[in-house]
Amino acid sequence: MKIIIASTIVPFIEGGGTFIVDWLEQQLREYGHQVDTVKIPFSPDYKETLSQITALRLYNLEDMCDRLICIRRPAYQIPHPNKYLWFIAHFREIYDLWETEYDYLPKNSETLAIRELIMRSDDHAFSEAKKIYTNSKIMSSRLLKFNAVHSEPLYPPILKPERFRNGGYGDYIYYASRINRTKRQLLAVQAMKHTKTDVKLLLTGKAEDPAYTKEITDCINENRLDDKVTIINKWITEEQKIKHLAECLAAIYIPFDEDSYGYPTLEAHHSNKAVITCTDSGGTDELIIHNENGLILEPNPEALAECFDMLYENKQIAEKYGAKGLERIKTLDISWDNVIRRFTE
Repeated sequence: MKIIIASTIVPFIEGGGTFIVDWLEQQLREYGHQVDTVKIPFSPDYKETLSQITALRLYNLEDMCDRLICIRRPAYQIPHPNKYLWFIAHFREIYDLWETEYDYLPKNSETLAIRELIMRSDDHAFSEAKKIYTNSKIMSSRLLKFNAVHSEPLYPPILKPERFRNGGYGDYIYYASRINRTKRQLLAVQAMKHTKTDVKLLLTGKAEDPAYTKEITDCINENRLDDKVTIINKWITEEQKIKHLAECLAAIYIPFDEDSYGYPTLEAHHSNKAVITCTDSGGTDELIIHNENGLILEPNPEALAECFDMLYENKQIAEKYGAKGLERIKTLDISWDNVIRRFTE
């Protein structure tokens, strides 16, 4: 089958939204399909969204492939008679983050008009799709809530999970993610001032908001946590991340209302490590079962601190939960065999 994968990118920014595109292309090729990927530079500025949608509607790929697979927003605006979607997120400030503490958009007539037009254009694009998969149950529920669209969750695997390993259970909790407010690294740092053991916290990832980064560093300095919290403010290599996961006590991933379980949780489980998340972290609870392969806690520093200390003092529990992680992945059939079958059936 001739397949084109279409997705938007923010130039020079990598992450789960770009990995899923590259990995899908590689796997489709390995399964014998002819594949090309169209990566479209995209500005996240909401004022430019409508003009970008208009441009995408003018793409003509109908005679170039048997199937079009669209991933990041708003690539699904591209028309095609055999269009499949792997939908991973709305424009969140327009949809589920609207009028929350994470919503930065001004509330004026221009913004309201832009919001209305984006939502209408999304509805139209979704109606054109032959099949809509999402990366989680929570995304399927959002599509149903906001767009009255039915979809099917299809959990994305990671590439070459055999790269990950277990190197024992060290003395630190590891948080691997880009650093921003919705990922809530500050909450993990605040927990460290309540810990009673020698447990440590390691954060790695590129900071996106200087003001938020300052809040984190101020918290560290004001509470004298320099010897307990380490921040590596940059994109580290895959080899470095694999090493940190291999040697950590457990992983933590505590975003606000995440649209999936997040690759950090999957990578942790492939390293046989337990994952700590929160009750309001969204799709993470589709992978994490409390007191089985991780812990799901209230989003407050005291609860996290108590958990950190418990795992530090009971490493056999961290090991037990970590071992259950791989079982959970198999139970949910998070595999490329499953993904490729769905997109080529």
